[in-house]
Amino acid sequence: MTYQFLQQYWWFLVSLLGALLVFLMFVQGANSCLRSLGWTDEGKRLVVNSTGRKWEFTFTTLVTFGGAFFASFPLFYSTSFGGAYWLWMIILFTFVLQAVSYEFQNKLGNLLGPRTFQWFLILNGIVGPLLLGGAVATFFEGSNFVIEKANLTDLGAPIISRWANASHGLDALLNPWVLVFGLAVFFLSRTLGILYVMNNVADEDIRSRGSVRIIGAAIPFLILFVAYLVHLLLKDGFAVDAATGLIVMEPYKYLHNLLAMPIVLIILLIGVMLVLYGVFRTIGSKTYVNGIWPAGIGTVLAVLALLLCAGWNNTAYYPSNADLQSSLTLANSCSSEFTLRTMAIVSLLIPFVLGYIIYAWHSIDKKKITKDEIAHGDAY
Repeated sequence: MTYQFLQQYWWFLVSLLGALLVFLMFVQGANSCLRSLGWTDEGKRLVVNSTGRKWEFTFTTLVTFGGAFFASFPLFYSTSFGGAYWLWMIILFTFVLQAVSYEFQNKLGNLLGPRTFQWFLILNGIVGPLLLGGAVATFFEGSNFVIEKANLTDLGAPIISRWANASHGLDALLNPWVLVFGLAVFFLSRTLGILYVMNNVADEDIRSRGSVRIIGAAIPFLILFVAYLVHLLLKDGFAVDAATGLIVMEPYKYLHNLLAMPIVLIILLIGVMLVLYGVFRTIGSKTYVNGIWPAGIGTVLAVLALLLCAGWNNTAYYPSNADLQSSLTLANSCSSEFTLRTMAIVSLLIPFVLGYIIYAWHSIDKKKITKDEIAHGDAY
């Protein structure tokens, strides 16, 4: 295992975690349409209890995603999480609201009332996917930061990365293409959320409303995603000179990446087709409720391919719009070879962890949620 291989390997693992996180945001997506999907008080409780069984998976994956970035590409962690902290603080704040809402909305002595906490869940369902999608879009659109590694010798202020303006990440939302991708992720999460609730809740009212609501989520997603994908394939990208490490602008860079990596292109196409299959079969059938599985697997594959396209094939995965040569690449932002090699050995445990997650998921979802369980069981 060479140093370069380890860098590529860890970018794959980080990309896989990011793809799983986007899929697991069906929790936020379902919560964002809580009132229209649940409609009645009883229906809302069915939706909340459906997503309430899975919100820990999403939160844990978000933390693991950040931890993996910190361990493998610490310069990105310090630059993005440390520089764009307003963006990340808002995201984390809404996730904290989510956790509190699940635990306290129906507790005795709740002074705010269940409806207030339900609105907190809706807030997290809107803001979380939108801002996380915007953060992912900066891998292609760039951010405003400057890297000055010479500052390591300054004992008074050994800070090598700084944000180039006072917005600390919120300036990304001024880029219309960042908003397009963020909205695409938001509507994707709503689509997946509706598919999941239709599969997980044995209630004909919710399933019938879901078959209608999914049209209003899937169509905007498809329009926004196709628009961004066309923009991505036609835009100039941030290429890295393998010999010198210099970053240069290359026309059609991301299109070139997909053509140079046909396996990644195939993964992207399969992922998109699976999402379309899950959505359109659900819309076209009154009895089909398993659309979450092809659409979910397709989401993981498509997002994985996009993130690999952002970092592999000599590409700057976190471009700087303030100083082109400050852009982060796999080579200039990774941990030491010893660290990557040691963590690579630990990563061999990942299949066992995934196996446990699948087992736990199956055990939780073995029985569909019903109104009777809400009325007499241990429910949120």
